Amino acid sequence: MVEEIMTTDQGYPITNDDSSLTVGNRGPTLLQDFQFIEKIAHFDRERIPERVVHAKGAGALGSFQVYKSMANYTRAKLLQDPNKQTPVFVRFSTVAGGRGSADTVRDVRGFAVKFYTEEGNYDLVGNDIPVFFIRDAMKFPDLVHSIKAEPHNNIPSSSTGHNNFWDFVSLTPESTHMLTWVFSDRGTPASYRMIEGFGVNTYKWVSQDGGAVYVKYHWKPKLGVQNFDRQTATRIAGEDPDYLTRDLWEAIARGEFVEFELNVQMMDISEEMNQIFDPLDPTKTWPEDKFPLMPVGKMVLNRNPDNFFTQVEQAAFCPANLVPGIEFSDDKLLQGRTFSYVDTQRYRLGANFHELPTNKPIAPVTNNQRDGAMQCQVFKGSVNFGSSSQGGPKTVPQEGKPYKPYIQGNIVREKINKTDDFTQAGERYRSLNRTAHYVIPSTYDYQICFGEDPDIA
Repeated sequence: MVEEIMTTDQGYPITNDDSSLTVGNRGPTLLQDFQFIEKIAHFDRERIPERVVHAKGAGALGSFQVYKSMANYTRAKLLQDPNKQTPVFVRFSTVAGGRGSADTVRDVRGFAVKFYTEEGNYDLVGNDIPVFFIRDAMKFPDLVHSIKAEPHNNIPSSSTGHNNFWDFVSLTPESTHMLTWVFSDRGTPASYRMIEGFGVNTYKWVSQDGGAVYVKYHWKPKLGVQNFDRQTATRIAGEDPDYLTRDLWEAIARGEFVEFELNVQMMDISEEMNQIFDPLDPTKTWPEDKFPLMPVGKMVLNRNPDNFFTQVEQAAFCPANLVPGIEFSDDKLLQGRTFSYVDTQRYRLGANFHELPTNKPIAPVTNNQRDGAMQCQVFKGSVNFGSSSQGGPKTVPQEGKPYKPYIQGNIVREKINKTDDFTQAGERYRSLNRTAHYVIPSTYDYQICFGEDPDIA
């Protein structure tokens, strides 16, 4: 094994990495000590802005394999060949707390999957709960502000046990369904290996002939769903705040690889308006007796990251990262996420975040976007615009027939017509066992007691 030689960032050999350059061994440090200046200046810049939400996370790498061709429903190439393994990177996360918060606090868990496909990166960015607090992205900043620590005292750092959260949800009845999930034991999972994952939003699959269906994504863990009760989760948060991260890492290191099955629910778009609920409402689930789960493929996570910062912290997910054959629905929350997520990454990581190794597609990337901070590509030739008679990248013909929905209406700021904020919440609560009927209200009481305003409580 060849011994590595220590150098500066410019390749200059380092003979002493313990002492500054000074006048005598007790004298002042010299400004000409470029070795010290480089080292301390880089250290001063090691941290990048943390995510506003989903700040603390754990990652793993692996592959996805479809069971059989989905050509009847979508032309997405990653869903065609059962003999092909598509590389994936998955990031699990908490939502409300900062990067140093505990893993087992009561919270939603992020479940984000990046597929590195021959048609570019496809990001399926969801959570471990099938519904969400709100249905319109306009309310997302308000939701997050209410969940985060209160601005006057920065308390609590990773809990909804304060006035602002309960004030918000009490005036946002669409959050009721979500509360029946988060404040059950589903809000304190026992392992990232034992959570479900959901796309939450509704997407479209488009086939080669231009036919389209609505789909909802479901990830099912091979090990089943396991949760902690409130008391256990609270105890572990104090004893081992990195419990879920450690559990995932150590399981993969032992060779106990993590497996999830991808299922979808499908709905003909012609059936959309025939439902008693709005199928594009992310505060609702689709009844499985009417829209059964169809197994699509399996994902196996079998490798830990080599470096947390470069592969996990710098990972950038966005629902706008699609591949041909998968499209957005008109879900208002999804429409807002398509901008917000990628905009966040431009702020955190810079305009060229897609060139970082963890985000870089395996498919060739060619366009006329140029320059910006930390640009890594070396562009050749004089053409940086299109169309050009001098060469440069050319557009490609459309593969298959496009789906062309016809939409008309007045431009308005209005809620959807079919809100019904309580029916599914009630059905969810009544479907639970007697223990859960005790856990949910007792957890409400426990969280609300930390509030300071009795009128809100």
